[in-house]
Amino acid sequence: MRASTCKGCGAAIVWIRTPGGKSMPCDATPRYYIEKPRSGSKKIVTPNGEVISCEYTEDPHKATGTGFAPHWGSCRAAGNFKR
Repeated sequence: MRASTCKGCGAAIVWIRTPGGKSMPCDATPRYYIEKPRSGSKKIVTPNGEVISCEYTEDPHKATGTGFAPHWGSCRAAGNFKR
């Protein structure tokens, strides 16, 4: 994981390498999540780069784990970058 600043909105981000070798920008603040492979409306990136369907939770006792939300979900300048 490498810390950086988003060039579009100025937010703190971390770059996480996926198993496929690509670096994904994620929000720097970790989030608790509940894994929901078939029904999760959100995505989370684990520290080892796995992208999981989930729901976010504030309750650490209910959480499946801790990960990072993809930054494209919160960046107000996300449309300015190619995918």
